[in-house]
Amino acid sequence: MLQEESDLSLIIAQIVQKLKGSNLYAQLERQAWASLQRPEIKLESLKEDIKEFFKISGWEKKLQNAVYSELSVFPLPSHPAAPPEHLKEPLVYMRKAQGSWEKRILKSLNSMCTELSIPLARKRPVGEQKELLNKWNEMGTDEPDLSLFRPVYAPKDFLEVLINLRNPNYENGDSLSFRTHLGLIQVPLKVKDIPELKEFFVELGLTTGQLGIDDSTQVPPELFENEHVRIGQKVLTEQDSAAAQQYVRQGSPTALRAELWALILNISSHPEDILYYEQLKTNVIQHDLLVDSLIYKDVKLTASNDDYYFVFEDYLYQVLLCFSRDTSVLSHFAYNSASPPKSYIRGKLGLEEYAVFYPPNGVIPFHGFSMYVAPLCFLYHEPSKLYQIFREMYVRFFFRLHSISSHPSGIVSLCLLFETLLQTYLPQLFYHLREIGAQPLRISFKWMVRAFSGYLATDQLLLLWDRILGYNSLEILAVLAAAVFAFRAVNLMEVTSLAAAEAVLADLSTLKVMPLLQIFLFATVT
Repeated sequence: MLQEESDLSLIIAQIVQKLKGSNLYAQLERQAWASLQRPEIKLESLKEDIKEFFKISGWEKKLQNAVYSELSVFPLPSHPAAPPEHLKEPLVYMRKAQGSWEKRILKSLNSMCTELSIPLARKRPVGEQKELLNKWNEMGTDEPDLSLFRPVYAPKDFLEVLINLRNPNYENGDSLSFRTHLGLIQVPLKVKDIPELKEFFVELGLTTGQLGIDDSTQVPPELFENEHVRIGQKVLTEQDSAAAQQYVRQGSPTALRAELWALILNISSHPEDILYYEQLKTNVIQHDLLVDSLIYKDVKLTASNDDYYFVFEDYLYQVLLCFSRDTSVLSHFAYNSASPPKSYIRGKLGLEEYAVFYPPNGVIPFHGFSMYVAPLCFLYHEPSKLYQIFREMYVRFFFRLHSISSHPSGIVSLCLLFETLLQTYLPQLFYHLREIGAQPLRISFKWMVRAFSGYLATDQLLLLWDRILGYNSLEILAVLAAAVFAFRAVNLMEVTSLAAAEAVLADLSTLKVMPLLQIFLFATVT
């Protein structure tokens, strides 16, 4: 009991410290000072009167939302005597594997620099700055020669690293349950089974109304959708982040989704946020980074060739180029197993006082990275708002899909959860695919790394991302991946090679996400 109270006190202290550096804290201070002029504020009951003023004026709700937002990204509790690196990742072998992977990425980036004789960063000449500023809203028309640039890594390279992960203190023979795991991931992590997933995703149950199922044309809309929209409007009126998060577990109505997601992520359009975005834009105009070419190349290879997203090419450049310069993103490395790469001024290698983070946000883009932004372009058309939403989605969720950790929403756990679900509930299919050299994870990995962006139709993808936000978890990605295999099981049992299996699962754009998830979770015999 005392330990729990101590943990809670520590969490409260850390959140208070974090909020003290925020815009909200400054605004609350200003409001408190201004309220002293109000006739209802009495000196003898100052504290209570100001509290009441905050409550009536809506500032208390804003503070609650800010605290709730901080709790959503707060690291899992660890032992008070644990060293700081345990907050990033408690398992030593995971930290070492992530460190080795980072060295490989940096080696790839540095060798590209050397081969192409291109600096990591340079100041743009004035003429070039003017040209970029003039075409800021039509960068998609620019056709720079990117033939010599290559992605630093692709998801399949990352998968090979995860396949080779091992716990050095553990022998597979020690545990019967893990010895029988015949998938590619060979690390013993605790993942949920179907009964636990049913309990966790209880709102996806067959008796609960769902957008994506109960709003279909066969069902009269007044039975579910109209009422759901009415409740959604009430949630937005109340401006309560926790209520919004609970609400989107049943899906967001299209017309309300942008506002609901912004409320859950605690994003609001203050003048200072727009100004911050403009400062990032100025930085892009003034300085050219090597990663800019990687971003251009990635957008050209992925979103520009996508039937849904090619129209947003300009938005993608704007958001991703600004993101690469945003040093506020560095704060998420406090709870990310990864560490931001450093660059040293020429001739000063190893001297910390001459080190800078590169890129400034600490995130090196990989093949497919731009697809984290593309679906958001359907919801947000104002660049600074789109930017804020993406940045928050990244530091809460997406970073976990390309870093090595033991977190339940980390990509290693998702891979293990996917393989365990298939092996347990579709053993014949799993063994058949394994025997013909078509390990299911080799097919599903790219879906999960990109959170299914670029694979599902956009309306279905947004319904899926509703649930990621609603449950504050990425585990639903692994469940959906397993559900797709279950749905195509009959065809997959007939294939005789990896190429044939990939062909069966090549097009997911016609799939309906919610029925797949419901059938797999709640109609599976356990």
